[in-house]
Amino acid sequence: MSDASVPAAAPLRLFNSLTRQLEPFQPVHAGEARVYSCGPTVYNYPHIGNMRAYVFADVLGRTLSFKGYKLTHVINITDVGHLTDDADDGEDKMEKMARAEARSIWDIAEHYKQAYWSDVRALNIRQPAQWTVATDYVPQMIAFAQTIAEKHCYELDSGLYFDVSSVADYGRLARAQTDDGEGRIEAVEGKRNAADFAIWRKTPAGEKRQMEWDSPWGKGAPGWHLECSVMSGEVLGFPFDIHTGGIDHREIHHPNEIAQNQAFCCTNGLDLPANSGAKIWMHNNFLVERSGKMSKSSGEFLRLQLLIDKGYHPLAYRMMCLQAHYRSELEFSWEGLGAALTRLKRMLMALRKLDNASDPEINTSKGLAGLLEKFQVAVSDDLNTPLALTFMEEALFYKLAQPGEKLNVVNLMDQVLGLDLYMIERTDLRIRPKAATITEAEIEATLIARKEARAAKDFARSDALRDELAAQGVDVMDGDPLGWEWKLA
Repeated sequence: MSDASVPAAAPLRLFNSLTRQLEPFQPVHAGEARVYSCGPTVYNYPHIGNMRAYVFADVLGRTLSFKGYKLTHVINITDVGHLTDDADDGEDKMEKMARAEARSIWDIAEHYKQAYWSDVRALNIRQPAQWTVATDYVPQMIAFAQTIAEKHCYELDSGLYFDVSSVADYGRLARAQTDDGEGRIEAVEGKRNAADFAIWRKTPAGEKRQMEWDSPWGKGAPGWHLECSVMSGEVLGFPFDIHTGGIDHREIHHPNEIAQNQAFCCTNGLDLPANSGAKIWMHNNFLVERSGKMSKSSGEFLRLQLLIDKGYHPLAYRMMCLQAHYRSELEFSWEGLGAALTRLKRMLMALRKLDNASDPEINTSKGLAGLLEKFQVAVSDDLNTPLALTFMEEALFYKLAQPGEKLNVVNLMDQVLGLDLYMIERTDLRIRPKAATITEAEIEATLIARKEARAAKDFARSDALRDELAAQGVDVMDGDPLGWEWKLA
């Protein structure tokens, strides 16, 4: 394509949770973007709400690449130290699941890590530059804790605790001082301050953990908050550009990370955001599901695999995420997922029609260039994917341009949105539940027979064949404008 290059006009602006305002992206290192995303604790399968965070982080990374930055994106895997209560109380999630499943904690970590990575691939989330696994960094965690212990920590029988009063502006990210109800933590006996948190947990006398290490404070394991400070600093260096996570991390986990970063880097208050360890903190909002099946404690929760088993292509869920701004709540419903799938089908059908055309010379028309510029402005405005999607659709259906022009422009846009339109096929998007017993070959053969009956005006046979398919869960969609012909209900 000769001149469908990425427009450079709109500067990238991102919402910084620390300052509660949109800010221009100004990288720490010219031409580079260094991003750290809080990854999963691999004690259970991720639910689709968890996966929204990684779709958001993926779009952020793709946008930074689209804007020309050299991206270094790191996502961590927590396989030790995360307690059942994010406010630093309860049992270690990994140890608890290992007991419940009567398996080694290492087996638990590997199984659920692979399950998470499977979901990452299914959602077309790009691989980060590095996956950092917590247990690979324990020596560095101990060294980090030793560096800050004298000025910022104190020891109790249960472990080494961080004194939050030893750093300036603790809790500013959560607005614990000003926002009613945000960041509140109940007082715990023995701690100097209610919000103090463990950075090293000692193994209780007479007990043995499956994961434990020797340290200056006794045998035990690191705290969850310590892990991310160490891994982000080790790989990206302080300060780095952007730290991402779910909005639930904004209240406790990330304020504790920031406090540790301040202590380690010997920085002052948070009026200068870079003192927090990252210049920009970004958080996606919750996925809401009204039936209550977004909680893992219920035992039954919405996994991506459940959507797939019901016959939905996983990229329909990615589309659903893109249709809402990452800072807005997104309500999940099966009807909404179906609508997202239909939108994806329409885009794919339009693209496939372009595939069959060829142009002797490809130049970008003024109208398409304008749509690409609008798209670039939308994603540069704090990742406005709902608006960006509309410009992508306009480009697909734009009449005053050659097919090759449209293909090239849409390809650029899809590099940001990640819908993988050039790789998926129409048949991939058919709704086919895992439990269905009828084969696609059988369906197609019956449809051919039905078409022949209709051509012969044998409508009784045509109706009988349709009813035969309906009895096996196949919905024949006569007159379907998308040309999908059937779906398995």
